Amino acid sequence: MQIQAGIYKGLKIRSTSSNAVRPCSSRVKKSIFDTLAARIDFDGARVLDLFAGFGSLGFEAFSRGASEVCFVDQNTDALRSMKATALQLAAPEKLKIVNSDVLAFLGRTREHFDLVFCDPPYSWTDYPGLVEKIVRGGVLAEEGLLLVEHSATIDLSASEWHSFHKDYGMTRVTFFRN
Repeated sequence: MQIQAGIYKGLKIRSTSSNAVRPCSSRVKKSIFDTLAARIDFDGARVLDLFAGFGSLGFEAFSRGASEVCFVDQNTDALRSMKATALQLAAPEKLKIVNSDVLAFLGRTREHFDLVFCDPPYSWTDYPGLVEKIVRGGVLAEEGLLLVEHSATIDLSASEWHSFHKDYGMTRVTFFRN
């Protein structure tokens, strides 16, 4: 797993062999960022990476110009790996790693983000509630974009914020606009 583009292109993202963390595949990540490149300007963007795992999406956004990235996860191996990758980037003031349950974090944060990545476990039971908490809770900036990665068997198109989705085999990435 490595950063695909930007100023840190080629940098290896630290990971472990933990089965508790499901990283975004390289193919899906490339497609996500190709799609985003046509829709947002990464320069100066504030990014939130929820259920961050090893932080692959957040680190990619940072490499492409995001001004700051906040990673949220509570898996010990994932947190340790993200901290090791962040040290390689030598930008501690721009990379915030939060050890927290995602719902608890969403309930207490007052920050707003231009781009939110959300990759909960596929066993997550309330995707619509999670989307609502992010958007209605003010976490997503007014013109922000939210991406949720989930099983392709789940349809989130009924959401009032739904923009579109893309399927990658058994994986679906749904895009939401505030």
